[in-house]
Amino acid sequence: MFTITAGSLNWYLKYFGLPLSIIFTMFRLCTINRNDKRRNALQGKVVVVTGASSGIGEALAHILYENGCKVILASRRIDELNRVKEELLSKKITLPTEEPIAIELDLSNLDQLEPFIGKIYETCGKIDILINNGGVSHRGSILHTKLDVDKKIMLTNYLGSVGLTKAVLPKMVERKSGHIVFISSVQGLIAIPDRSAYAASKHALQAFGDSLRAEMNQHNINVSVVSPGYVKTAVSLNALTGSGEAHAVMDKSTAAGFSAEYVALQIANMLVNKDKELIISQFIPRLAITIRHTIPCLYFWLMARRAIKTT
Repeated sequence: MFTITAGSLNWYLKYFGLPLSIIFTMFRLCTINRNDKRRNALQGKVVVVTGASSGIGEALAHILYENGCKVILASRRIDELNRVKEELLSKKITLPTEEPIAIELDLSNLDQLEPFIGKIYETCGKIDILINNGGVSHRGSILHTKLDVDKKIMLTNYLGSVGLTKAVLPKMVERKSGHIVFISSVQGLIAIPDRSAYAASKHALQAFGDSLRAEMNQHNINVSVVSPGYVKTAVSLNALTGSGEAHAVMDKSTAAGFSAEYVALQIANMLVNKDKELIISQFIPRLAITIRHTIPCLYFWLMARRAIKTT
């Protein structure tokens, strides 16, 4: 039986204690430096977050507020937005912060977009960062999905984000400053069965983001596209079925996904670093992306097999 004596303990401390303490100290210093860098980069920024009433958007609101941002919360659910706002105000923040603003917004109603942005400019004078996070998912085969569902998802996920972006761009171009972020999905890089409307909207968002990035480079405006994999949010509960009703089921893959807080932290770091693209995903979706672009015939076969299992 193995026992630790006083002598052996001293030996372990002598030869392993110092290196471990050095590693721990270096880790702490790196963490402190990263936090300081994030605060310095984000403090005082006016940031608009759509879909801020839950999930990634809510988690982003918290981390941005904690880093001194003036956060504009937008969503269809004003009661939930006010809840998020009150939770932010209840935080004990050492940095000087401004009170968040909660504004009701339906991304699928394109007539609301310019007045929404105009109201923020009137109130805050500027918009430094627009995070297009709001959206809705889809569960259903193409054969049994009504066209109205495709239209609603494309309106919300794609045209809503495009409309907001077009509304903020003129003043950003005038100031030669700004950052546009699109929260896409791994399904904007690959497509799987029973997600056609959602994947199509996210593919469109990826393409728009790439075009926008090229055009805005000359104006010193950053454009980032974030592609998360599975994240533990209400996305599958709120997803639309082929008939347009709520899916109302928590998918196993979604339940086992990254926390919204973890994803929000990665996005905040991306804002600081001004990364053009960020994939936050588990191994299998990353592998699927690689296969789709390197061995497409294998990817097509795998997706056909998956489609049979889901019918």
